[in-house]
Amino acid sequence: MLAAFSNLQPRQLANQVLNFALILSTAFMLWKGLSVVTDSPSPIVVVLSGSMEPAFQRGDLLFLWNRGRDTQVGEVVVYNVQGKDIPIVHRVVRKFGGGSKPLRLLTKGDNNNADDTELYATGQDYLDRSRDVIGSVRGYAPLVGYVTILLSEHPWLKTVMLGLMGVLVVLQRE
Repeated sequence: MLAAFSNLQPRQLANQVLNFALILSTAFMLWKGLSVVTDSPSPIVVVLSGSMEPAFQRGDLLFLWNRGRDTQVGEVVVYNVQGKDIPIVHRVVRKFGGGSKPLRLLTKGDNNNADDTELYATGQDYLDRSRDVIGSVRGYAPLVGYVTILLSEHPWLKTVMLGLMGVLVVLQRE
């Protein structure tokens, strides 16, 4: 493999490295563009647990939309809890307020026995729609996000995968 690198002229090597950088920057720009269009800081999320089965399975890729702020009971939302980094995907079971009053939501996983009040931040009884909710689920791709789960459960796979991608891009000849 190192022989392949040594056979490349400096100009070819620079070209391949720049192609790799272009791929990475394009992916980043697409992500940020989706964030702007959907008005969501995370327009695509992966279901990490079985709390929403049978509606969504672990590893399903969810597509979010955050433009319409009038969330209805029965709608599936993704929200962040203050002090926790992992977004939660659950269904709205009750809503309070709306209109001139701030919209507050109570959520619950379809596969859970109780509502989410135990998951919320200390002293928080409801979600504030404008502050806590990342977006409402508008579509999904079954099991496509399972790769993300594997990469987070086995960090060494990230290094191997990125290394292989980098080597493939550099070794690719036009």
